[in-house]
Amino acid sequence: MDQAVKKQVLRSFTYGLYLITVKDGEEANCFTANWVSQASFEPPMVVFSMENDSRSIGMIQRSGAFAVHVIPEGYRDFAGRMGRSSKQNPNKISEVEWEPGEVTGSPILKELAGWVECRLVGTLPAGDHTLMLGEVVNAGIGRDLRPLTLSEAGFKYSG
Repeated sequence: MDQAVKKQVLRSFTYGLYLITVKDGEEANCFTANWVSQASFEPPMVVFSMENDSRSIGMIQRSGAFAVHVIPEGYRDFAGRMGRSSKQNPNKISEVEWEPGEVTGSPILKELAGWVECRLVGTLPAGDHTLMLGEVVNAGIGRDLRPLTLSEAGFKYSG
């Protein structure tokens, strides 16, 4: 396989940028994700992929919950800051105001476009990532729902 061609094609896939939040006991964290999709109408479900060495993977598995936030257009710098590894920025969630979600307790950032709280219903190994499937148990809108896209941000995240 031509690796350059593979990267070029995979980088042409369209993605939004999302902030995933999790709270496990007293510890809270967040990270930027782009491999996010609705997975089911009934019950409403979303799925996202996260790196296996992520600090948040164990937090989500232990807490059994997470929230997905739509990052609005114009929030490129925010998406970049929140996308840095927890090793580089261990307290990045302290940079934003949040409150516990009504249903799961996952951090909710109302300044972003919209959000869904989810209960974890399953995981699936996916190479160097893990798929997380969650049932939507609550939702809200904070501001205009026009999402920031990976292309608009100028980020590249593909193999």
